[in-house]
Amino acid sequence: MTRFRTASAAAAITIVPIFAAQAADHQVIMLNKDSEGRAMQFEPAFLKVAVGDTVTFIATDKTHNSESIAKALPAGATGWKGKINEEVSVTFEMEGFYAYKCLPHVGMGMVGLIQVGDAGAPDAAIAASVPGKGKIRMAELIAQAQGQ
Repeated sequence: MTRFRTASAAAAITIVPIFAAQAADHQVIMLNKDSEGRAMQFEPAFLKVAVGDTVTFIATDKTHNSESIAKALPAGATGWKGKINEEVSVTFEMEGFYAYKCLPHVGMGMVGLIQVGDAGAPDAAIAASVPGKGKIRMAELIAQAQGQ
């Protein structure tokens, strides 16, 4: 019986790191100009991740932050608000679509969209909660999410 318990304990210890290793850490950089020449952008601006994954927003260029758009989160999900010029990491525990922005540059189109899990199509109304060029950019990201 001791051998069985030891083997079971060893198996449990081995399995735990496998599950922990499945969660990934993705990076989104905050830029004054992205690789396509667009001013004030997140790159990538659309990202699909698994439940339990973490996204780290990296302040590559100054004067940017990342924060969730309150009206554009899954019901019951917790948002985030990073500080200007600081890296922020967010772990996504609920399936759905999460829209986010750079507060100083949202009107210039600095928005992003994260799909967590196999959520259905994003709600086109997400774009309605974003001002200026941010609304146009968010509509592009929603179309990208629908097309994959």
